[in-house]
Amino acid sequence: MDPEIQKMREIALVYLDRSGGLQKFVHDCKKYNDSKQSYAVYRFIISINPSDIAELDATLGNYILHNPLQAAQIFQSVCFIAIKTLSLIEQLQTEAQISILLKPTHLPPLPSYVLSLSAYPFNYTSQRFYMSEGIVITMGTITKYTQGARFLCTEETCPFSEGFRYIRVHCPGATESATVRTDFVCSLCSSPLQEDMKFRVLGDKQIVEMIDVKALNALKGYSNDKSHFRIQAFTVFLRDELANKMTIGNHYRIIGIPACVQNGLQATACIEVNSVQLCKTNGPPFVSDNFKYLLSLTSSSRWRFTAILANIFASQVVPPGTYNTLKLAILLSLVQTCEKENADYLDLLIVTSDTLVIDRLLNYSLCLLPRGIRHPPSSDIFPSVSKDKHGTGSASIQVCSTVLAKGGICYIGDLCSYKKDKLELLQSVLESRTTTVFIPGKKYGEEADQQVTISVQTNFWSFVDVDSSSKKHIQKDNFLIGQMDMSLIPANLVDGFGLLIYNEFPSCQLSSPLVHHILKKAINPEAMLYKVSQQFRTQDYEEFILFAKSLHVELSSEAENLIQGYYMASRRLRRDSIHGSTLSASALKILISLAKAHTKLSLRQTVLEEDALIAILLLESSLTLKHGTSALCVAPNSVFPFDLSDENALQERDIYLMQCHHQLLKFISAYGPGIHINTNEE
Repeated sequence: MDPEIQKMREIALVYLDRSGGLQKFVHDCKKYNDSKQSYAVYRFIISINPSDIAELDATLGNYILHNPLQAAQIFQSVCFIAIKTLSLIEQLQTEAQISILLKPTHLPPLPSYVLSLSAYPFNYTSQRFYMSEGIVITMGTITKYTQGARFLCTEETCPFSEGFRYIRVHCPGATESATVRTDFVCSLCSSPLQEDMKFRVLGDKQIVEMIDVKALNALKGYSNDKSHFRIQAFTVFLRDELANKMTIGNHYRIIGIPACVQNGLQATACIEVNSVQLCKTNGPPFVSDNFKYLLSLTSSSRWRFTAILANIFASQVVPPGTYNTLKLAILLSLVQTCEKENADYLDLLIVTSDTLVIDRLLNYSLCLLPRGIRHPPSSDIFPSVSKDKHGTGSASIQVCSTVLAKGGICYIGDLCSYKKDKLELLQSVLESRTTTVFIPGKKYGEEADQQVTISVQTNFWSFVDVDSSSKKHIQKDNFLIGQMDMSLIPANLVDGFGLLIYNEFPSCQLSSPLVHHILKKAINPEAMLYKVSQQFRTQDYEEFILFAKSLHVELSSEAENLIQGYYMASRRLRRDSIHGSTLSASALKILISLAKAHTKLSLRQTVLEEDALIAILLLESSLTLKHGTSALCVAPNSVFPFDLSDENALQERDIYLMQCHHQLLKFISAYGPGIHINTNEE
């Protein structure tokens, strides 16, 4: 025996003893022994910490990292000797019956251990461990594969016509036909071998496709990144305990062994995964100094900081001071994005005749988030099912824009461009935040039909072009004051969006600054037209939003009372004799979401009455567009009644908002009997 191999076996035993792996191994053996059943293959998982084992013995550590299949044979020998010495499994006969799966806890943080799917060439021949990252874009259903099989010699007089001499075990990259072929011959008498089907060991297999995170940049409507890169999806095999460990749309870090799988004349590069880890993006621990300075300058008012943020936002696309209400709503929606179920979502539906300007503004805003997706018209908004292309014949769930935008924004463009069935599905998703994929069993080789429910954790943005929509139907005449004609879009779908916003400038009356901005940008697209664009860069806003969205906020009792008082009063006031209250049940959630978003945007962690007031004014403006004005009677631009040209304008806005607060308290006391709101009389 090679003395180096013998030494590595001894080191492997020492490592198992010190790391607790030996104790776990003995426990696993006890399960097999207690079953009293004889298996062709006994499978064991051994967790390996490369740092610890390299400190113990560098040779063995290097062997595990660069020759994992051969390293598994070393642990196989150690485990077999341990079983026989300690009599752990009475049924075990040969070393070949032991299958060892080495699972490294991590890999060295060096470029040579990273497999980039956007780099060329794709190294799938080395048969060693690599780490890779990607987003799951396709998920197959779970099927069976052969973990191990027992073969016997067909010659009855041959000693190998019984026992466990010939054991076949699945290797990374091997197909089913490679594991259980029919052309094996006995090494002793050259007679054909035949599988003993009673001892075939089956395991679970799931085929997943992943793609490099950089691919998301191609699905954004606007980007400052001018670099070019190659995008290639790669196939991942999840086996046994790893099946169903991934969720479509999530970002994972995997460790596995690359391989090349032959499917007829087609070769597919794939990775046999050993470990899966969910990647979570944490917000930056800071905001830029300019934002900090602005926050300190506006500390005297709880409204000024967010007002200036909205005023100067997206100065690369529109001039400062234009579309302030819309820009504030966009910022509020951006900070209310997270990868949690039952989160506070904030969807936007914009009514406009300036589709080009609005489209540019929304495209620009998407890129401030890692998961901002502009839905391409040629693809599906929601998940679809197709037949697996790897030859299994099973169903495969395909990714879609809403799933790729998980924890971010899905911008679906003009709502009027979608057919009725798509709008109905969108309405269902907005109400339940889930979508269901139906898999017919007969079509995909299953005994029964399946339904897979997928969580939709994204905010939706869309717009309605009032010019084009007015041509498609006859305008109605019986509108209430302030109400817009939204009859082309189903009322329940409009209610599904958190905010309905009408932009300030109709197309025939574009503001002079906006016209100048568009002309200058057309001449020189890269020009910085305003000083504020240099002080508050796009990158600064990216960092600010990532920081703000990570804040955990709580409602104060005062803010909660104000929100509930307004909600109850509005439900009583906004009603008709046929349908009852026209205020949807989701309005309270939208109010709370708006108030929390304004708090995050203000870099605070407690929702105050000032935040609740902005939320109420925004929602009341939205309700006015849907159902007409109410007794509260807010102005169309109630959040930004003045141009914010100087500090005096900010002071006037503060006075105006305080008057709105006083007016709101009167509204609650008049139309919300039994609701007590503390007022601070001075």
